[in-house]
Amino acid sequence: MNKSKTQNNLMVEWKDINWRKAERLTFKLQKRIFQASERGDVKAVRKLQKTLIRSWSAKAIAVRKVTQDNQGKKTAGVDGIKKLSPKQRLTLTNGLKVTGKSKPTRRVMIPKSNSDELRPLGIPTMKDRALQTLVKQALEPEWEAKFEPNSYGFRPGRSCHDAIGSIFNSIRYKAKYALDADIKKCFDRINHKALLAKVNTYPTLSRQIKTWLKAGYIDQGDNFFPTKEGTPQGGTISPLLANIALHGMEERIKEFARTLKGVKKDNEKALSLIRYADDFIIMHENVEVIKSCQRIIEEWLNDIGLELKPEKTRLTHTLIPTDGKVGFEFLGFHIQQHKVGNYRSANNTNGTPLGIKTLITPSKKSIKAHLRKIGEVIDTHKTAPQAALISKLNPIISGWSNYYSTVVSKETFSKLDHLVYQKLRAWAKNRGKGNINKDKYWRTVGDQNWCFSTEDGLRLKTHSETPIVRHIKVKGEVSPYNGDWKYWSKRKGEYPGTPTRVAKLMKRQKGKCPHCGLYFTDTDIVEVDHIVPKSLGGKDTYDNLQLLHKHCHDTKTASDGSLHKSQNMKV
Repeated sequence: MNKSKTQNNLMVEWKDINWRKAERLTFKLQKRIFQASERGDVKAVRKLQKTLIRSWSAKAIAVRKVTQDNQGKKTAGVDGIKKLSPKQRLTLTNGLKVTGKSKPTRRVMIPKSNSDELRPLGIPTMKDRALQTLVKQALEPEWEAKFEPNSYGFRPGRSCHDAIGSIFNSIRYKAKYALDADIKKCFDRINHKALLAKVNTYPTLSRQIKTWLKAGYIDQGDNFFPTKEGTPQGGTISPLLANIALHGMEERIKEFARTLKGVKKDNEKALSLIRYADDFIIMHENVEVIKSCQRIIEEWLNDIGLELKPEKTRLTHTLIPTDGKVGFEFLGFHIQQHKVGNYRSANNTNGTPLGIKTLITPSKKSIKAHLRKIGEVIDTHKTAPQAALISKLNPIISGWSNYYSTVVSKETFSKLDHLVYQKLRAWAKNRGKGNINKDKYWRTVGDQNWCFSTEDGLRLKTHSETPIVRHIKVKGEVSPYNGDWKYWSKRKGEYPGTPTRVAKLMKRQKGKCPHCGLYFTDTDIVEVDHIVPKSLGGKDTYDNLQLLHKHCHDTKTASDGSLHKSQNMKV
């Protein structure tokens, strides 16, 4: 960057940055990195990565992501800094560069989902987070062109539902054995030397990544501990590094498939490895092939310092009971096949009934955890107003129902609604000293009786009102870095976790943010905005709503008169 451009960037104010231009310049470089990596031009990849890391636009976007967009932006590192003013963001942007230095992370323990175990997080400083995000912007396009088609976790444009869709495609025409496996403490035990050899980037960047890996952590008692292995969960670059470490598992299994008797192409297709982060499934109709795959994967993992978790690794079958169990669970779903008559059977590609049907449903463990969470909310709202209870429960019910809206969930939804009603009945009975006060808490809304609702129309959502819509799996090896904005913004609007209101607005806006004019990408955080603020008389109706990037929403809110002057300063 020439001197005059640097001086101009030092003089600009954060609120005056042309984000549309910055996004376009950065993505143009990322797309070129992706294309160069696809054609195997390593020299061009390295040159473009260096250009991106020096780019002021890319630096500004990295800082914006960790200070405005990121949901964990208010968590401090060892320096205690968890919030930056617009002026401080600019100072950080202008001083951001690869130095080969890093501060230790701050160790915090968080509970694992659906478990009593705790997961260690290493929180980097704000500066390290911004630099990691900048480096990730340069590395990710290179690796997105290399990653295997059945790797789904922590990747842009891919989701849990795509992994489940891939499992369904693998067994829809044939029952198979499955190895359901989990890697033991994957993030904590990855061998640093093996990982850096795999990343195989230019020396300056390699040294910076090594520094992050070796930075160590400080616990709550201010004690320092070195890190000799693993990539700390909590760093923005850690999920990408973990995926790089695990890259090659699927190819190793395909390599083994080509040694089996028969047509190589058919053998490759018959043997599947589907991975989501450190969880994976291997499927084949021959149990001996599966056992051989387990041995091969154990050896492969050993080379990068990892091993399978015995208590979470089991061999099962999708149709035949094995050790008293049939089917397997993956990402909160239960996958199982059933023998059925021809009229209910799935058909093969020629239309001939197979005599089996594949059913994917919410797992029992997930259902129990969901019910437990609802019960805890109801218990903690024993004396709270009904409206407060409904407001707390609605996002929990909607979020869980949306996640399972792509599979066979109607019966589960109905049972859950009944169980939730029983809990609410007990809640009302406790408040009414034995009387449930039906007319006080339950009303007829439209054609629906017994709606748990308030006098002013706030009602509890039910699981059953969520429609079941089949998820369309992401196409093969496509990536958001290919520049097909229409395809990716359309998928973002159709993702099962997308609230109905957001999906409608996404469709109406044709996938674009009206504030900056850019397409929404898979990793963007989006928010619903009132065009005319409610504080200024705007209504909560679709004609007064629009979907904005989170940072665009911040900018718009600061200038539309909906905040007090003092609040406007907190951009």
